[in-house]
Order: sequence, then structure tokens, then C-alpha cells
Amino acid sequence: MLDMETRQAILTLKAKGHGSRAISTALQISRTSVRRVLRSGQPEVPKAERQDQAEPHMDTIIELHARCKGNQVRVWEELTARNIDISYSTLTAACRRRGIGIKEKIPAGEYSFAPGKEMQHDTSPHKVDVGEKKNRLLQCAALWLGYSRMVFAQCYPTYNRFYAKVFLTEALKEFGGACRRCTTDNTSVVVAKGTGADAVMAPEMAAFGKRFGFEFKAHAIGDKNRSAVVERGFHYIENNFYPGREFSSLKNLNHQLRAWCVKANGKFRVKQQAKPIELFRMEQQQMEPLPIHVPEVYALHHRCVDLCGYIHVNTNRYSVPPSLIGREVEVRESIDQIRVFHHRQLMATHDRHDEGCRIRSSLPEHRYAGRWMNQKNNPPPFPEEGVLRAGPSELGAMADAIKKRRGGRAVRPIRELHRLYLDYPEVPLCHALATALKYGVTDIARIEEMVLKNIAGEFFLLSKTQEDGHER
Repeated sequence: MLDMETRQAILTLKAKGHGSRAISTALQISRTSVRRVLRSGQPEVPKAERQDQAEPHMDTIIELHARCKGNQVRVWEELTARNIDISYSTLTAACRRRGIGIKEKIPAGEYSFAPGKEMQHDTSPHKVDVGEKKNRLLQCAALWLGYSRMVFAQCYPTYNRFYAKVFLTEALKEFGGACRRCTTDNTSVVVAKGTGADAVMAPEMAAFGKRFGFEFKAHAIGDKNRSAVVERGFHYIENNFYPGREFSSLKNLNHQLRAWCVKANGKFRVKQQAKPIELFRMEQQQMEPLPIHVPEVYALHHRCVDLCGYIHVNTNRYSVPPSLIGREVEVRESIDQIRVFHHRQLMATHDRHDEGCRIRSSLPEHRYAGRWMNQKNNPPPFPEEGVLRAGPSELGAMADAIKKRRGGRAVRPIRELHRLYLDYPEVPLCHALATALKYGVTDIARIEEMVLKNIAGEFFLLSKTQEDGHER
């Protein structure tokens, strides 16, 4: 079939007085085709009209399409079972022409951002060989600037609000400022409730953004155009940074990743026709500058020092001065350090270990004769335990049983046992303790119930006397 340009040429040559033979020779087409175009008199290509074999069966096709939940293969099988002989391609073409089971296609859009207007933050799980551990699952966090496409990325063992604030602080310090809006997905790390335009940011994350002069915004669920830059960036990191590189530790990985980002930001981008670092020089002038003081990001914990003189943070143990055994301390966990405070005084500083490592960190100044260095000696008792051991033998035996069962978590039950010693008579208490030791009971609440039962008859017996016809 002749195209529109050839048909137009035939009509134009005919209007100039050329005959069919001359036109056929000039355009290298048959005279029959020339005559057919001249008879139609239209340059438009006529639509090919074919008989639709599925037309007589459309009611059945629509019914089966609904019953088979849009599975056209099952529709075709059911039609064949009913002796309706049409090919599968004929069925799909008929459904396509009538819009049956076809989602409306929406053109993809593009986002363009003015300098300093928006930055995009997201995370992606990556499996990386780190040290001797193969395929370690890490969370890669990245921040892109919308105008210049500058990127900063780091990896973490997990990702929560603490790590989010640590990462964003490092990224904004690297860029020297922040864009006025930070777009993220609907992750619970940033969003407290809702999605998209209705998302409500977590108060601590909103306060964090306010400190640096930007606000968080969540894009709509499934908005691929909004997250395309971020997802493409993670693909670039996963396929261009990890392969062929060796990482001795997570800290070493992040050091290499930071250097790789600097190199990537200096490469020419075809789409932008410039290097990100060159566009960044103009964008940086429009960004919100860093505050004059950028406080350290830390997570605040309160811990009770165990009998061995350690505090527990994320399965790891950190030593403190022995004088704090049994006392509550304040722990500030930063990305690199664990600092222990008591009454606002710094008592110990440790290098931080990753979550789940189960490492015991001991400072040299916290070691002393009779501690863990010599297994024959036990940690010194705290004051309440000394009082118990100076009393009846049942109290000391129960303290030993509690320490044997609870280990480093025996501080609170021993203090509760000391309270019982001060609140209740000695004889009923010792009788209850002897019974508890006989049956291996160390639960202080159950022991207290036994004491109350022992003293109920002697100390709380109510007598009735008749006086003036009234009970007293």
C-alpha cells in the first residue's frame, strides 16, 4: 500500500497535466496503483478493513473476561471448550481495540528543579562482602541534589532515625548547606503517619529539618517519575562501586564510598551536558547555609550498671568505674563513641561497636585486682548486699541464688530483697526464704507473698469482744 507522500505526489503530478504512464515511470509504481489513487482523489491512506472474527462472540468474551479475572489465556481456553474457533492473537487484538482489560497509558512526566529548591533522600538494601563476612546485608543511604545531581552515599548495618540524622548531618556538611525541601518516600523513619501529600512527619525529624532550614516532603506511592533519579542512582552505586573492590570493615567501605562519590560528581553527564560539580557551584549559592553550630547527633539511653561494672548497649558491653555498680547512668551513643555520664560528669568514653557484635569493651583504668582478670575473685558487693550478708544466713544464701540465676541483672532483685529485710519481721522472712531456697524460688514477689502468709495469723489476727452489745 502506498504511503501518504507517494499518494500526494501522484495527485500533484496529475494536477500538472502528467498522464498515468509518466507518473508511473517517474515514481516507479504500477499504473494500476496510480489509477486507484486518482479514482480516490485523497492523499490519506485508506484504513484496511478486515472482518472481525471475534465480533459475533463479544458478549461471551466480556462475560468470560470478568469470570476469569482478566486472564486472557483462560478466556481463550474457555472459548475453545465452547467450540468457538478463534485464534489467541485474534482474541487479544479484539480486546485491545475495545479497551477490555487495558489500562489507560499516561505519558511519563519530567521534573525540573531550580538551584537549591529540592534534594532527594532514600535508602536501598545492598548485599556486600565486608571483611570475612560474605553477602552482608547493609542499608545504603544516599542524598541527591535535584538541580546539580550531586550525590553523597554511606552504608549502615540498619537504618533508623538515629542513623538517618547521622547520615543527613554528614551529607549536609559535605555539601555545605541544604536545599529548602527534602523529598523522601513514605518510610516510617521520617513519616509518622499518612502518605504522599497527607503524610505527617515525625516530630523529631521535622525538628531536625528545621535546624538546617529545610522541610521533609513525601512523594505519592508509586510515583516512579519522582523516585526515578534516586533508584537509578542506587543501580549505579550497586553496579559500579561494589564490583572489584575489597572492604576490610564497614568504616573502610564508607571511606571508599565517600571518595567514589567525589569522583562520580566530577564526571560529565550527557543529559545535563555538564559535570555535577560545575552545576553545584551555582546551586550552592541558592542553598540554605549551615547553622553556625552543628550539634553532634547521639542517641540517649539510661542504663543500670551491672554487678560486673558494665553497661549494655545494642548487645555490646562497655566498662564504667566500679563505684557506679548498681547505679543508673546516662549513655550518649554517637556514630563513633559511647560516652557514659553520671550527674552530668563524663565517667567513661568508648569506641562504639556495631549492633549485635556482643563485644565487651574494657578500659584499662577500670581494671582492678579481684575483678574478671581473676576468676576466683568476685565483684565487690554493693551496700545492700553487704547488709544482707551481715544478717541471717538465709539472706546471704538467697543473694547467692539470685546472683547465680540472674548474673549481671541481679542488682534490682537484691535491692528488693533488702527492702523485705527492712519491712518485715526477721523470723517469718527467714522461714519464707528457707522454703524458697528449698524449691529454688528466687522471684521476690512470690517470696513476699509467702512472708505475708506467714505473718497473717500472728500480726493481723482480729479479736472480737462483746461490749455494750457492740462488736469491737
